[in-house]
Amino acid sequence: MPRRWQAALRRSIRTKLLALVLLPLAGVLPLLGVLLLWWGDVAFDRMLITKIRADLAVAQGYFERVQVELAASAGAVAGSHALHLSLAGPRDDRLAALLRQVRKDQSLDFVNLRDADGQLLLTDQGRNLQPEPADSPARPLVDRDAPQARSHIEVLDAQAFAALAPRLGDRVGVDVLPTRDAAPDPTRRVERAMVMLASHPVRAPDGRLLGHVQAGRLLNRNLALIDHINAIVYPEGSLPFGSRGTTTLFLDDVRVSTNVRLFGPAQDERAIGTRVSKAVHDAVLVRGSTWLDRAFVVNDWYVSAYQPIADGGGRRIGMLYVGYLERPFIWLKYGMLAGIGVIFFAVMVVAAVVSLRWAGTIFRPVEQMEATLRRIESGAAEARVGVVDSTDELGRLARHLDALLDLIADKTRALEGLNAELDAKVAQRTAALEASNHALATTQKQLLRSEKLAAVGQLTASIAHEVNNPIAVIQGNLDLLRSQLPADVARDADEELRLIDAQIERMRLIVTQLLQFARPSEYAGYVTPLDTRAVVEDCLVLTGHLLGRTRIAIERDLRASGRPALNRNELQQVLINLIVNAIHAMPEGGTLTLSSRDVHPHDAPGQPADGVVLSVADTGGGLDAELMDQLFQPFVTRKKDGTGLGLWISRSLVERYGGDLRASHRTDGQTGAVFEVWLRVEG
Repeated sequence: MPRRWQAALRRSIRTKLLALVLLPLAGVLPLLGVLLLWWGDVAFDRMLITKIRADLAVAQGYFERVQVELAASAGAVAGSHALHLSLAGPRDDRLAALLRQVRKDQSLDFVNLRDADGQLLLTDQGRNLQPEPADSPARPLVDRDAPQARSHIEVLDAQAFAALAPRLGDRVGVDVLPTRDAAPDPTRRVERAMVMLASHPVRAPDGRLLGHVQAGRLLNRNLALIDHINAIVYPEGSLPFGSRGTTTLFLDDVRVSTNVRLFGPAQDERAIGTRVSKAVHDAVLVRGSTWLDRAFVVNDWYVSAYQPIADGGGRRIGMLYVGYLERPFIWLKYGMLAGIGVIFFAVMVVAAVVSLRWAGTIFRPVEQMEATLRRIESGAAEARVGVVDSTDELGRLARHLDALLDLIADKTRALEGLNAELDAKVAQRTAALEASNHALATTQKQLLRSEKLAAVGQLTASIAHEVNNPIAVIQGNLDLLRSQLPADVARDADEELRLIDAQIERMRLIVTQLLQFARPSEYAGYVTPLDTRAVVEDCLVLTGHLLGRTRIAIERDLRASGRPALNRNELQQVLINLIVNAIHAMPEGGTLTLSSRDVHPHDAPGQPADGVVLSVADTGGGLDAELMDQLFQPFVTRKKDGTGLGLWISRSLVERYGGDLRASHRTDGQTGAVFEVWLRVEG
């Protein structure tokens, strides 16, 4: 140690204290900081690998589940009564139709029938016209002694696959694109199909083998499957910081189905035809290991997991990949490590400052008291001497001074608290008075509206009862006239009499609806399960005279199969009101879209039960923002000749049967309004 430093330590206790405090800070904390940075870097990388391992397990589990479901589909067809009936009669047309129906119902790519020796007899397109190669990998799957379905992944050449599913030939070929870091390979186009196959024996009641049902999915360009796996592994919001998850199926090292996007001008296209890097190719396809590490994927680095896919003979034919963009997590890691470094540096700085301040308090208690008194004189009433680490007279004097200043401050705060309490009580009473005034105004508005509704209801009931009497007289005289007319005259006038009957019945229906509006609980309509498609079509017929005078195009998307139970006329009343409103919203023409769909509780949060949604959408000016909250209130309208009761009555009719009527703006980029009628479907 230099003599100058030794002399300073001997002369100054302050220097000794600073040396004792600062030397450990300058030596130990930096070492701990470096160790923590290293540990944080390693732990973060392990965390990313652990996550991608779990993601791969989820994707592999779902992929195997698809194979199991495919085998189950083949087994269900093989054991079906319909198949055995078709085998007993004229077979080709009936069997082909049955296989096509099964393919559509089970969402398969193809379903075929083989004989007991495994020869291909019939595809879902009819009699097999293209011979199947004798060495086709699809044939060894057929085992006459197999008791149940078996499922494998196989690679077929174009000829072998064309024999199984000729209509899917355009999905087989894949152009190989130049890819950075890929293993050298002169191949420019892949003409092979990666296929998921399952077969199940078909046996007679006596156990005799009749043949085999073979079902399959083509994995080339199977975007629905790959997108569904990606949605399961990486649901919306599961990856933070703008990272994105990707999933891919490889045939050898070529992407045949993926949601990875290309770069450059074609960045919106999927990277089908690109290849995996050479490092991954050698590790997974050559050595058969699972890759859990970062990898370059098409145009960026991803935290990746690759697992080999083997065919029925155990040969590695491709890979299943999941991964997520690495860059956001790298920035997060660097930010975290930088934060740790900043924290350690801040701790060192704070410790040094505290040490300096602590040393100063030992030597300057009198200066502190003097400085405190000067600050109080200048107006800083909260100034205090603070803790003085001393038990001598100066320390006791400093504490007594702080106690005296605290007593004065307590008295001052008590006075200020009383003043603040008084102000708070005044504000509280003012707010209570304003709330009472608002509640009174709201009650007055509700009372006025209730009086209007009561008056309209009484007037409607009176009019309905008055009209009923003439209708009854007309009906009675019409019946009398029909009975008094000669037979030949009655036959000639039969059409006119039936028209009069129909109009009288229509008038009775109008009167019933008026009474229903006045007293809905007494005039509920006859309830029956309804075909919503037929009701919508009837409503279009009833409003045809209005649509015929406009330039409005009609679009239908009626997919609902559920049959809600309610009164047909009341549902027509609701839909006609919505259609007429849509026509009025498009005076210059537009598009009227009528759609229906089935909904279930698992489709959307808050869905109470199974039901049907009927939607009426227009391309008009949309809904006014200020009317959205009052849209279904009575007497609310912007039409000059409107009553403001149509939507209110419609919602009341729908809610009577446990349904709901909702309004919203269009979300497909067009202007206009959408009204949705949700109806409950029992059972």
